[in-house]
This record gives sequence, structure tokens and C-alpha cells, in this order.
Amino acid sequence: MAIDKGAAFRALHDSSNPLVMPNPWDAGSAVLLSALGFQALATTSAGMAFTLGRTDGEVNWAERMVHCQQIVGVTNLPVSADLEYGIGHTPEEAAETVRAAAAAGLAGCSLEDFSGNPDQPIYDLGLAIERIQAASEAARELPHDFVLTARSENYFHGRPDLDDTITRLLAFEAAGADVLFAPGLPDLDAIHLLCSSVSKPVSVMYGMAGENYGVAELAAAGVKRISLGPALAAVAYGATIAAARGLLETGVLRYPEPSVGYGDVVRLLKAGASAE
Repeated sequence: MAIDKGAAFRALHDSSNPLVMPNPWDAGSAVLLSALGFQALATTSAGMAFTLGRTDGEVNWAERMVHCQQIVGVTNLPVSADLEYGIGHTPEEAAETVRAAAAAGLAGCSLEDFSGNPDQPIYDLGLAIERIQAASEAARELPHDFVLTARSENYFHGRPDLDDTITRLLAFEAAGADVLFAPGLPDLDAIHLLCSSVSKPVSVMYGMAGENYGVAELAAAGVKRISLGPALAAVAYGATIAAARGLLETGVLRYPEPSVGYGDVVRLLKAGASAE
């Protein structure tokens, strides 16, 4: 009997300890993170863009879905996808986004209220609600469970308004979202206020704004899920840049400390592959 990864993913949000969900940026990193013992994975739009030599927001829908299928194909863990605004801007396209995500084998996905339009980056609240409602209805019509995360992008796009962010997430909760997410909140007090204002699980992005609070502190604030966003991809690319730059400047290749050797990578890749 096939495992319902959506149901397994949903259950991970019910623990007293937050679900720490790292974000692989390619198939190899997905295998490594699976082998290390994490319970679920999520894609990162920025990390995926890096693998194509681009920056966040420069990847088309077809490329995004190929990437999701590559990640799903190398792990038995539930995978949720960062799908930004999805296939398109209408509620019907939000619903189609969920159906396409489920068809790709994803256990869940996130949809943003960021429009991609620099002149009006955040959707009007009415449209944003309609999109989440349509996506939620599509998810409930699937033959298996699927976890829909609704994101308020105010803090990432020049609108650092906590009251409006909470208003939006409350509306998304009422529209059927399963998890609520507001990346970029400025501090632990803001995170605690958000968590205490809603009844659905709250996800935060670790290390993107303010201090890097520990898992225990975020749990005490009411957080149920911790995403790493592009952080690990940035660490990997940053270490590569530092090592290569040092080689050019000094003629000596020095590895960042603490260093993980070639043999450690091979061992983890083999362990992850054998778990398939």
C-alpha cells in the first residue's frame, strides 16, 4: 500500500517540537539531507535558480516543475514546494497549481500573495483570498492528502506591516490554508504575536531577518515548522566561492572549517540512495 505522503507531512505539524524542514537545491543535496535524518524537505526557488545560473524569480513554471520532480524522485520523504504565485494570477490558476503540484508527487506546496509585479507587488486582499480558497478546494478534491501553505510576503516586498500580515494570514486560514507563513518577520515578539493570533500551524524561515533564534525559542513562540529557505544553498555556494577565490589569490586550495571531505559526501549519498 502506497504511503500517503501528504498525510505524513500533515502529521509532522502536530508535534510539540517544530518540524525543521531543510531546502535542498538539487537532487544531490536532497539525497544528502534525507540521509542525515530530516523528516521532510522543501524546495527553494532561490536555490533552484542558483543551479541554473540565475537569481530568484528568473525561473519559468516548466523548469520549476522539472526541478520538483527531480527532488521527489530521489527521496522517500514528503516534499513541499515553494511555487511562488504558481502557474498564474487567477484563482483558477491557483487551483491548477495545486493539481500540478500533486501530480508531480509533492506532499504540499506554498502559494504567495506576491504578484511578481514590481509596481504592485502584493495582491489585493480580495484576490489573494480567492486564490487560497480555490487552491484549498482543489487540494480537498485530490484522492490523497495535500498540505497547502499560504504565504504573506509583506516583509519581503517593502510592506513591513505586522497588523496587515496577521489580517492576511487570518483570512487565508479562513479560506482553507493548512499552514500559515510570513517570511522575514523582524523578531521573536512578532513571531509570537502571529502564532498567538491564528489557529493553524505557523511556519517561519530561519535566518532571513533579525536574529537566528534557536529551535527551542521558536517552539516557545508557538512555531510549528521551520524552513531554511535558500540558507543551505547559500552556504554551499559561499564555501565554493571562498575556496576558489582563495586558490586564485594565494595558489593554495583551503577548505572552509569545519570541512566535510569527499569521502563523507560519498558515504551520505550512498546511504541516501540505499534508503529509496
